[in-house]
Amino acid sequence: MSQTFVDDPAEAALGLARPLDPGPDPGPTRWVDVRLVLRFVLRRPGLLLSVVVLVLVVLASFRPDLFTSQDPLKGVPSQNFRGPGGAHWFGTDELGRDVFSRVVHGAQLSLKATLIAVLVAFVVGGLLGVVAGFVGRWVDDVLMRFVDVLLSIPALFLSLALVTALGYGTVKVAVAVGIASVASFARVARAEVLRVRQAVFVEASRSCGTRWYSVLGRHVLPNAAGPVIVLATLDFGSSILAVSALSFLGYGAPPPAPEWGTLISDGRNYLANAWWLTALPGLAIAATVLATNRIARALDGEWSRRR
Repeated sequence: MSQTFVDDPAEAALGLARPLDPGPDPGPTRWVDVRLVLRFVLRRPGLLLSVVVLVLVVLASFRPDLFTSQDPLKGVPSQNFRGPGGAHWFGTDELGRDVFSRVVHGAQLSLKATLIAVLVAFVVGGLLGVVAGFVGRWVDDVLMRFVDVLLSIPALFLSLALVTALGYGTVKVAVAVGIASVASFARVARAEVLRVRQAVFVEASRSCGTRWYSVLGRHVLPNAAGPVIVLATLDFGSSILAVSALSFLGYGAPPPAPEWGTLISDGRNYLANAWWLTALPGLAIAATVLATNRIARALDGEWSRRR
C-alpha cells in the first residue's frame, strides 16, 4: 500500500518527512492512556489517598448537600460546645452550630478564593514570562526587574499590603494572593520559553519564514506549558494557606461566613475547653494542602519519568 508524504516547512529544513496518515483510532489510545493513569495511581497509596481527598474537597465546594444537610449558620444554643460524636462529627461551636457543616460549606468560599488566586497568578505571571522570554532585549530586562522587585517582598506581606489597599472580602483576598504569586510564575514561564525558543525545531520553523505568532502558538507555548501547570498545582496548596491566613486575620468574608481561616480564628478563644473548633478545621486545611502537594510532586517527577 503506497504512502503519500507531506513535508512541514520546519521538517523539510531538517530533511524530515512524515507519511500522510488519516489519524490513529482514538478509542484504543484513550483506553491505553486511562489504564496507564489508573495503574500509576493505584500503585501509589499516598497518591491515591491524595486524589480522594482532593475530589472530596471539590465535591464539598460544589455540592455541600452531599455531605451534610445542616444549616451552617443556624445554631442551637442548648447544644453549644458539644464534642465530636455521631450527632455532630466535628462537634458544635459556642452558638451551637455544627462545625462539620461549617467546614463543608466553608470549602466553597476557600476553594473559590484559591482558584481565583491561582488563575490570576497563572495568567498574569505566565503572560509576563512569555513576553519576556520570547521578545527578549530591553523588554526582558524591564519585566524581569519588575519581577525581582516582587520577589524581594515576602508574599504574605505583599498580600497584606494589597488587601489593605483593595479592601476586605473573599475576592479581594484572592486577587491579593494571586498578585503576590505572579513573580514565581513569570520566572518559570520565562525560563521555559527561553529553553524552547533555542530548540532546533523552533529555529528551523523561523528559518522557513513562519510568522512569529505561529511559532509561539504551535511550538513555544505547548512545549513550555508543562512546568507552569505543575507550578499552578503546587501554588494551589500555598494559596490555600495564604487565603486562610488572611481570613484568620479578619480580611476575608465578614462573619458569619464559614471560611476556613475564620473558623480557626473564632475557635482560638476556646482552646481550653473546645479544642475541636480549631483543630478539626485546621486538619481539613492541612489535608487539602498535603494532597495538592503530593499530586503536584507526582506530576512533576514521577509521571514524567514513568512516561
